[in-house]
Amino acid sequence: MSWGTELWDQFDNLERHTQWGIDILEKYIKFVKERTEIELSYAKQLRNLSKKYQPKKNSKEEEEYRYTACQAFLSTLNEMNDYAGQHEVISENLSSQITAGLARYVQELKQERKSHFHDGRKAQQHIETCWKQLESSKRRFERDCKEADRAQQHFEKMDADINVTKADVEKARQQAQLRHQMAEDSKADYSSILQKFNHEQREYYYTHIPTIFQQIQEMEERRIVRLGESMKTYAEVDRQVTPIIGKCLDGIVKAAEAIDQKNDSQLVIEAYKSGFEPPGDIEFEDYTQPMKRTVSENSLSNSRGEGKAEPKFGGKAKGKLWPFIKKNKSPKQQKEPLSHRFNEFMTSKPKIHCFRSLKRGTQSFCFHKELTKRTIGKPTYAFEARDYVLSLKLGSTPEDFSNLPPEQRRKKLQQKVDELNKDIQKEVDQRDAITKMKDVYLKNPQMGDPASLDHKLTEVSQNIEKLRLEAQKFEAWLAEVEGRLPARGEQARRQSGLYDAQSAPTVNNCAQARESSPDGSYTEEQSQESEVKVPAMDFDDEFDDEEPLPAIGTCKALYTFDGQNEGTISVVEGETLYVIEEDKGDGWTRIRRSEDEEGYVPTSYVEVYLDKNAKGAKTYI
Repeated sequence: MSWGTELWDQFDNLERHTQWGIDILEKYIKFVKERTEIELSYAKQLRNLSKKYQPKKNSKEEEEYRYTACQAFLSTLNEMNDYAGQHEVISENLSSQITAGLARYVQELKQERKSHFHDGRKAQQHIETCWKQLESSKRRFERDCKEADRAQQHFEKMDADINVTKADVEKARQQAQLRHQMAEDSKADYSSILQKFNHEQREYYYTHIPTIFQQIQEMEERRIVRLGESMKTYAEVDRQVTPIIGKCLDGIVKAAEAIDQKNDSQLVIEAYKSGFEPPGDIEFEDYTQPMKRTVSENSLSNSRGEGKAEPKFGGKAKGKLWPFIKKNKSPKQQKEPLSHRFNEFMTSKPKIHCFRSLKRGTQSFCFHKELTKRTIGKPTYAFEARDYVLSLKLGSTPEDFSNLPPEQRRKKLQQKVDELNKDIQKEVDQRDAITKMKDVYLKNPQMGDPASLDHKLTEVSQNIEKLRLEAQKFEAWLAEVEGRLPARGEQARRQSGLYDAQSAPTVNNCAQARESSPDGSYTEEQSQESEVKVPAMDFDDEFDDEEPLPAIGTCKALYTFDGQNEGTISVVEGETLYVIEEDKGDGWTRIRRSEDEEGYVPTSYVEVYLDKNAKGAKTYI
């Protein structure tokens, strides 16, 4: 089966068929390209989906991922990210192994096809030229023969005519002989050209055209084979990533199986356990006969002797009266039910003069804490619990976490101590590195000036000292919570800033207002004068006057920086931000993205454009 022998006369049809084959190949290339784009788009969407639901750094969501269910979800997001990566691999392999190779092959195929059909047309033109030469020689031979016949007839006529001179007859005879010679020459030329044409025709139909058509057939068969191989590669590209995709899915299943509901329940206990003791039983009060309440350990009242044992906040305060108790000014005064007082206290909300004072400190709450201790079974701080709830709502965060319940406070303090120890270790490592560099400079002065590192070394040492003092402070608070140290007294509270000497007059006023209450309990709704007013502290003024630093220029991120350390900010290559503090020689520039997002980035990562009018418009890039 050969196109050269079977299709010797189908030159035009073969030309159309081979062009159709190339069109089919280009159509398949287009199909693979679109599949590649779909895979890339799908992978991008999967990555964006995974990124969208990833927990944000230093946010509440990050704390939620302690639970095994959330960890399983996080594993699912990570596995989906890897799953998206496999689709990117599919796209890349399709593009490199099929699209790029087939595109080059199509160009080569077009060139080869063009060459073969060019040779075919050249052979056609040659045989057509030979045919034209044959036809021309044939017509010339025919014409010469006719001319020779006419010359012969004219000679015979002249020879038979007696009136014609002998010279005319001789002339006619010579003319006839000349025509006969020309006819013989034309005959010989026609015979030669005919033989040549027959030879060329045999070469054309039995050698040239079969060879060319055979080459075209082989080219077409190679195209078909290449298309089939590409289809196999198309399937193999998917099959290669199937095991990895299976591992991703197995990872999701494994993460789901690792969910431990009991562990999550225990984490809830650890997260919200306050450490307070539940209230004890309330003593029955018999109102059928007038009698004085017996002072006991489980009583909600307090004797004058016990009141004197409590710490006093002012010289005029005679004793502490609990918010549930009516002050018995006369024996005839009727008491309200104790349950009503208890519910009223637990559901009432304290008046707050200024949210700023609540956010920036808990001075007023510390006073209330001392004034509102209640004894139900075992000593419990009711206002402490309510203070904790309010702090969660309003974001109050004292330095020593005194607004939190004991257990939560211990965890926060321990976390803070661990963070400070990590920061200290980082600074120590940096100091060691600078010291080693200084030693190198001392041994090899040509590498640098050792004195240039003294400032940095001093700065790092100061940072280490500050961090150690900070860590000691938090360790002391932690030791107090864990019972390794005695509880802080009034002096310790003054040192911590939570209880200032300036608050003493206010406490006295609170005690006086409480004692003057008709029922012996303290309330903040009596009058404007009886409310607790905390004098303005120095740091309040600082917060009031503090304004965001003005922008002194702009900068463009040259590289992507992932700011994971505290005080840094992440930037993306090409992003434009505001500069609020130039490089001071330490290699860091302070920038701002918005009012709430600012931090430091390496100066070498950004290109800074400082305003001409800005003070200190100088950069160390």
